[in-house]
Amino acid sequence: MSAPILAVIGGGQLARMMQEEASVLGIHLRTLVEAPNGAAAQVTVDAPVGRADDADAVRALVAGAAAVTFEHEHQDSALLSRLQAEGLPVRPAPEALLLARDKLAMRREVEAAVLPQPAWTEIAGDAQEMRAQVRRFAAEHGWPVVVKTPRGGYDGHGVLMVDSAGLDHAEAASWLESTAAARAGHACAGAGGGGSLGGGAVTSLLVEEAVPFTRELAVLLARRPCGQIAVWPVIESVQSGGICVETVAPAPGLDPEAARHAVRIARTIAERADVTGVLAVELFAVEDSEGTRLYINELAMRPHNSGHWTQDGAVTSQFAQHLRAVLDLPLGATASIAPTTVMVNLLGGQTPAPADALARAMALDPQARIHLYGKRWRPGRKLGHVNLTTTATDPEGIAAARERARAVVAILRGES
Repeated sequence: MSAPILAVIGGGQLARMMQEEASVLGIHLRTLVEAPNGAAAQVTVDAPVGRADDADAVRALVAGAAAVTFEHEHQDSALLSRLQAEGLPVRPAPEALLLARDKLAMRREVEAAVLPQPAWTEIAGDAQEMRAQVRRFAAEHGWPVVVKTPRGGYDGHGVLMVDSAGLDHAEAASWLESTAAARAGHACAGAGGGGSLGGGAVTSLLVEEAVPFTRELAVLLARRPCGQIAVWPVIESVQSGGICVETVAPAPGLDPEAARHAVRIARTIAERADVTGVLAVELFAVEDSEGTRLYINELAMRPHNSGHWTQDGAVTSQFAQHLRAVLDLPLGATASIAPTTVMVNLLGGQTPAPADALARAMALDPQARIHLYGKRWRPGRKLGHVNLTTTATDPEGIAAARERARAVVAILRGES
């Protein structure tokens, strides 16, 4: 069999883990990496260096490829549209990818699909006008409110929660003033201004109600161009500072009807947007005596942090499934291989871990599966994750598994 070439734009840990699965499946991964020593470049033979907005680099990357896909949403939509028009399978397509890279576009599409989401509005104008718009929104939906940049945010960047007093504080004021200045500059420059990746400077902001959620959930599915969909169990995620730090699969104690509703939401998005590849739908869950209410938070159209558990807890990992999906190959089974799988992210600690940290982490819990990304240490940086499967389904047993995984991560962070 000849190995199909799959082009991937982006050279971080997600592309690195795609390469691990590509090797098993006999797929030739060609990855456009940002640096020759980056996470994906360390394990990928065919790893040209270039930027996602460099048309020549991208065209060289996709030469002879069966399809092109991505490990992040910050892409040049105009370039992707040209490649698609020339006959290259771009998966997901630029039109679908827009819903993951532009939060306003996503909110509009979710509204059109009549799916549950927080109340929201778009604000624009000068700083004073935007403050007034936020206050009118809060008068209807309550304080605090969440302010987001429509594009460019990730891992908590580009998200700010403010109350009435905080709206005048330095950080919020800076957001409003810079957005107002960008809008004024955009109006002077005309519609053609702005860079290709970020869509130009931010000229409006998204304001959302702060949902009083009891926990966060995520649905991951994969979809082929032919329409086949495979869905993993709904998981619970724990966020800290906007970063997913832990997941539990499946979500413990989740009402079965709520789980089915979450899957229906994700399938609706995938089918309406004609998504190809892995889709992650992040949800807020409000659980009380009246039942469970779900609200769509954000979307990702690529392997996602909330799906790392699938490497060791599911029949088919999200990385293998993404490769299958974008190449229009039959999808693998998504069933769990253990009653519960926990994932704990490894974020860089205040100081680099000692040289013997990996050996001590392995010795502490031989059942823990350690995944390292080959990235240089930096405080707060994603350096890896630990998966741990358990037969426990009760709260105490799941809590014990989480503590075991945290203990391994603590050693890898140099904390014990």
